[in-house]
Amino acid sequence: MLRAIGPTESPAPDAHRVPWHVDREDPAHPLLTNEGAQAAQYVRLYVADGREPPDVETWGRLQPGESRELCLCGCELDDTTVTVAWFLPDDDREWAWSFVV
Repeated sequence: MLRAIGPTESPAPDAHRVPWHVDREDPAHPLLTNEGAQAAQYVRLYVADGREPPDVETWGRLQPGESRELCLCGCELDDTTVTVAWFLPDDDREWAWSFVV
């Protein structure tokens, strides 16, 4: 069963804390920040709002503390899901996390 990892808990060996923080002050332009301790590599965002297939935006590498704005102009915000996919240094597993605005 999935459960949240508390801030003082160590993750299990195959777990990883999601490094992303989303500032939704402007829902059409959410600001995504890498709050993790490691760089996120090959970062890609998949924006699904009912269109087929989802739009893909490639950001490449985001350093810890680095932020980028995502433009969701033209999307139906009530129906939009953003999936962030990335790799960690020295890890060949792809990580993914989704959010809604």
